[in-house]
Amino acid sequence: MSTQPIPKSTAAEYLAFERESEERHELVNGEIRLMSGASREHNLIVFNLASILHDELHDRRCEAYIVDMRVKIAANGVYTYPDASVVCGGPEFEDGIFDTLLNPNAIFEVLSKTTAAYGSGEKFTSYRNLPSLREYVLVSQDAPAVEHFVRLDDGAWRFNPVEGLDGEVQLVTTEARIRLKDLYRRIVFDPPEHE
Repeated sequence: MSTQPIPKSTAAEYLAFERESEERHELVNGEIRLMSGASREHNLIVFNLASILHDELHDRRCEAYIVDMRVKIAANGVYTYPDASVVCGGPEFEDGIFDTLLNPNAIFEVLSKTTAAYGSGEKFTSYRNLPSLREYVLVSQDAPAVEHFVRLDDGAWRFNPVEGLDGEVQLVTTEARIRLKDLYRRIVFDPPEHE
């Protein structure tokens, strides 16, 4: 077993490595982290979300990106891949390759039991450093439940939980509406355990 520390990577080293890699990696605190694969449910939910955003945004000056659009958080040098992001107005990119978004207005993460703590903790803390970010949406893949966070004018975050297939999330950035019955199409949830 090696006790050698893993050398920290610069943003330029990370981007050069990542653009050649067949796998996706995040850069956090100078460390390149391999991203894990996604489950069937995760993939279906992301696809459903992309379909909803496509339909809702078709006549607005907004663009939606999924899975492979990297986001850079300049304040802390983090590079990450949200499951989906939306930018209204004009997108800004790190360079002429147009694969690293700098100004998302809404970010969506689909979370499992194993990724929930990271998505609602460290990752959300990091995303809050994006001045452009107005909404953060956490979608559970294990139950029909969405946590919708909206940044207020004073910088505080308002929490809007939505549960059940009859629920609906109203995005403030785009005025798009996400019905949970559409978001969770083809997902079968385990029946609740009885005590």
